[in-house]
Amino acid sequence: MNDIAIKAVGLGKRYRLGARTGRSNSLRDALDGALRRLGQRHGAPREFWALRDASFEIRRGENVGIIGLNGAGKSTLLKVLSQIVTPTEGHATVAGRLGALLEVGTGFHQELTGRENVFLYGSILGMTQAEVAEKFDAIVAFAEIESFIDTPVKRYSSGMYVRLAFAVAAHLDPDILLLDEVLAVGDFSFQNKCMEFARSLEGRGATTLFVSHNMFSIKSLCERVIYLRKGAVAFDGATDQGLKLYEDDQHLQAPAWFNQGGEAAIEFTNVELLSADGAPRGMYDFEERMKVRIAYHARRSIRRPNFMVCVTRADNVVCCNFSTMADDVDLPGVEGYGVLEMTTPPLRLTADNYWITILVRENRFDEILQAQVAGRFHVRHPIYERVGFGVFHDPADWRHHAVAAVNDERARA
Repeated sequence: MNDIAIKAVGLGKRYRLGARTGRSNSLRDALDGALRRLGQRHGAPREFWALRDASFEIRRGENVGIIGLNGAGKSTLLKVLSQIVTPTEGHATVAGRLGALLEVGTGFHQELTGRENVFLYGSILGMTQAEVAEKFDAIVAFAEIESFIDTPVKRYSSGMYVRLAFAVAAHLDPDILLLDEVLAVGDFSFQNKCMEFARSLEGRGATTLFVSHNMFSIKSLCERVIYLRKGAVAFDGATDQGLKLYEDDQHLQAPAWFNQGGEAAIEFTNVELLSADGAPRGMYDFEERMKVRIAYHARRSIRRPNFMVCVTRADNVVCCNFSTMADDVDLPGVEGYGVLEMTTPPLRLTADNYWITILVRENRFDEILQAQVAGRFHVRHPIYERVGFGVFHDPADWRHHAVAAVNDERARA
């Protein structure tokens, strides 16, 4: 029996920049088309390859992470595999029943209720009406939105969309499940629930392809990653090696949530994570101090800059922020090149993986001028790495009082 669930051979997807379909309906459309054609005649590049020469095989029962920086081609790859997008070159073979959750609310009708959309989306995914009806109660229970199931989905939050859409896709009983970052808008407990479901699929021989910027989720779910760089497969192999490449490429890149239009007023040219005595570090002991050395280039005078060092856990929980403004650092302005050093208090973060983002705002807490990912680090401790210790640990003041025998009944009560 063939154990290959997905096979891609030379997959490529090309888009034409600025291309439009249909006739021009206005003078503006006609002028725009003429200018584009003129630019093409003068050799201006008008094509963009979102995916190029991607080849790989994925076996049944594998959970594979698809990782890469923004614009690397991750979403395009899943759309090609789910046959939403036709490849420009190459081909892919998908063997088995496919469930895809690619965008929040895809397949939902805004005016219909959650109940009606369960049947609609189930049909889109390939389920019969009888199959949806049989599984309806289980779908609603999994989504945890019983009170809102007869409410039009236009009143749903993005998290409620994801709950319901994932629940329908999950009960398709797919042989292959494609997930594209949509779980990022769900709450942490529901994300864990979905991760456990993906693991259960693996246990019965199903395959999951998981696109995410959450490296904690990728590492906990996937033993293999495919790392895309500018549309091409840069790495296909063990998760730890792939994540290392991703982190190296991500250094000083903008985080996914930050979009800087035009030339930035200031940028960070280098950021180093060091021990208190200045040695490069990636691993810190609990209560050890970290030194962060930030080199910057301000292209103009920045008034009352507020440099911030944000520490985020691998599951995207923001743990703490250090701020020049909040810490009363006298910094009236910066311009040109400079270096700023910050030494943390003793790190009492529980043992886990963390990453640092450097931000700078102008005039205390006004507009963010720049945000760049600085690096990742790990905190270790023999006890505080176990489940249940939260984000940080500070010792409490404990006192114990023995209870006299005559008060045993009261103590038990």
